[in-house]
Amino acid sequence: MSAAPQKTFYLETFGCQMNVHDSERLAGILEGDGLVAAEGVEDADVVVLNTCCIRENADNKLYGHLGHLKAVKDRRPDLQIAVGGCLAQKDRDIIQQRAPWVDAVWGTHNVGRAGDLLATAGATGSPVLEILDATLDDDEAFPSALPVRRDQAWTAWVTIQIGCDNNCAFCIVPSVRGPEISRPFGQIVREVEDLAAAGTVEVTLLGQNVNSYGRDLTTRLRGEVDWHHHAEVTGAAWATAERPRARPLFADLLRDVARIDGIRRVRYTSPHPKDLRPETIEVMATESAVCPHLHLPLQAGSDRILALMHRGYTAARYLEKLAAARAAVADLAVTSDIIVGFPGETESDFERTLEVVAEAGYDSAYTFIYSPRPGTEAAGRTDEMIPAQVAAERFERLRIVVERSALARHQARLGRTEEILVEGPSKRDAGVVSGRTAQGKLVHFPAAGMLPAGTWADVRITRAAPHFLAGELLAVTCRPSHRTRIPVVAG
Repeated sequence: MSAAPQKTFYLETFGCQMNVHDSERLAGILEGDGLVAAEGVEDADVVVLNTCCIRENADNKLYGHLGHLKAVKDRRPDLQIAVGGCLAQKDRDIIQQRAPWVDAVWGTHNVGRAGDLLATAGATGSPVLEILDATLDDDEAFPSALPVRRDQAWTAWVTIQIGCDNNCAFCIVPSVRGPEISRPFGQIVREVEDLAAAGTVEVTLLGQNVNSYGRDLTTRLRGEVDWHHHAEVTGAAWATAERPRARPLFADLLRDVARIDGIRRVRYTSPHPKDLRPETIEVMATESAVCPHLHLPLQAGSDRILALMHRGYTAARYLEKLAAARAAVADLAVTSDIIVGFPGETESDFERTLEVVAEAGYDSAYTFIYSPRPGTEAAGRTDEMIPAQVAAERFERLRIVVERSALARHQARLGRTEEILVEGPSKRDAGVVSGRTAQGKLVHFPAAGMLPAGTWADVRITRAAPHFLAGELLAVTCRPSHRTRIPVVAG
């Protein structure tokens, strides 16, 4: 008698890098329960949508997807549909009210319960909803403690912190992710050591506000401390310092991770400008593995709007920190986030934003038209909303300024030889591979034999555009399985 076919799952992710990492954990949980990944919805027994709620179109995308899935479930009643993530945390039972064909809903604080909730829904035949208001006070509940399935072995996300203690007037993240919780220092270091031993060469440290990492650990470290024991808990390099700090800073973590054997690139996201410390800039300047790329969200250039947003800095203070970083870190690339059309934004406010963006001279920027999120302070300012056509016109003017500086910075790299970490084949041309510089710049270049992801290569830059660079392959310098640079002439 033949065995029953193995159940399959399809996982779709919306939103930020934190959600991408959560989806890796969800995939690990489902595979641990015996499911295998499917190519698409039609091939899956379980479909999971891991949601985002930062902007209004995220809601529209989710309910559009659920409408399509209803038709699939009408044809295949045994299909299980689940919704997790930030929008699930925000909407709670609204999802099952609007889409009663959804079998399971969970939030941001109980990702590890996904398999159990799907099993319960399958066993009872009834929808299951579980939304927690806080992450369980248990190291095993932390996202990075869960099983994981990564599509690429050479790169990895590493969660160092969850939640956010800021109160930006436009942002719903604190409501759906909860207060800041820093992961123990030593756990993070050990995870990266394990990743390096398995062949990972690049890690990205993740948090809603990585620069404030460790702030909540102060009370955990009060009183007399056995520093020999503490070295195991918090990371040996930091704990054995001559005069250890009362709590670890993000800079301490960044330095220790950068010194782990086998790790060649360390990135981090997302920081908050008000919390960018000189110690972090110093580590970026002195540790070769820390990538010379700083994502520093401006959001607005008008001090009046920044105050209304509760950002905690002025434009002048922002530019001072940016200048300090550029003065210290060689060949630093800087990217940003900018919102257009925040409630009450005048033409004068917007022109100030253009001035600051031009002065900052970004390598690239993520630009957004303000989208009200229910439950945030700014969403209540309905009488000050900016007309859609005005916001759209400002958005276009901002795009021109951003792309002008981006193109200039890319043109300055023409003729340079860049070390590229290959990410895979180009989506548009099968004869072209794509990779990134240490600054995070996307580079396309032709390769006679397709180079696998994780390959290191030297590429001469021959073309510059606002959003990418193009070049010619000079040499493959390190294959994915190698631990040291082995020059191999291309050709």
